[in-house]
Amino acid sequence: MAGLPKNRDANLLVGFETGDDAAVYAINRDTAIVQTVDFFPPMVDDPYSFGQIAAANALSDVYAMGGTPCLALNLLAFPSCLPLEVVEAILQGGAAKIMEAGAVVAGGHSIEDEEPKYGLCVTGLVRPEEILTNTGIQEGDLLILTKPLGTGILNTAAKAELLTAKENMALVQVMATLNKYAAQAAKPFAVHACTDVTGFGLLEHAVEMTGKGKHTVEIWAEQVPVLPKALELARMGLIPAGAYRNRDYVKDKIGIVGDQKRELLDILYDPQTSGGLLLSVGPREAKQLLQALQDTGSCGVVLGCVKAREDRAVVVK
Repeated sequence: MAGLPKNRDANLLVGFETGDDAAVYAINRDTAIVQTVDFFPPMVDDPYSFGQIAAANALSDVYAMGGTPCLALNLLAFPSCLPLEVVEAILQGGAAKIMEAGAVVAGGHSIEDEEPKYGLCVTGLVRPEEILTNTGIQEGDLLILTKPLGTGILNTAAKAELLTAKENMALVQVMATLNKYAAQAAKPFAVHACTDVTGFGLLEHAVEMTGKGKHTVEIWAEQVPVLPKALELARMGLIPAGAYRNRDYVKDKIGIVGDQKRELLDILYDPQTSGGLLLSVGPREAKQLLQALQDTGSCGVVLGCVKAREDRAVVVK
């Protein structure tokens, strides 16, 4: 990004400089738009489920910024040999999640490609004073994650046909769940920073949250929520290539304390699809937020804290 021109528009409240989940642009004193785009190839065989997951993943960026989705455009690529009923099922799955989010589909764009791909360009709204970014953490904060980890490992196992039908359904349900409900639960509380945990994995997202290097994030490995069977599969070596790329990218910024289990570290680097929100809140409000998450049926687990800067950006204990 160093070679890109610097933005000089005062209305651009969040750009690409901080690596946030979406851009935010003020349209007046009371309202800003949140803009994001995301798409990827299928990770599941069922086209309807794929549409749901891809849409939930794209919508999540708006929730991570404190916004509410209002408008979505489909982004679709598919080979000419793909049956139209498959394309229709993908779009129907996406539309179902857009409707659940309270947004509307207003069109989109499609191209021919060798491999199917689907996602959304999403526009949301947020009050400028309610914008959440990934770099507002404060010393003493607790970190709360709203979905368990392990989707990358489980998707790898699914491709190898190592999951039962029931396990596959549970995996799809987690990935297709909107972060809408966790975001609504967090709305009344003073959240200092937020991001959604996706392809970079938990540890790389945690590194991003340390921002300008004033803080260290401490992750309590044994407290991290993990999807059923993910640890077992990790022990078997079913680790997606993205996990190794994530590890190599941030290894100099991560400190490992004690004798951590290899499979648990693999989970921490595992690239997530449509992962949960990672929220940084003060300790007084954390307990209330956990209860609010529970009341909405969302996962909510304290998995770490924010400390004064140490040698590494993130420490795993």
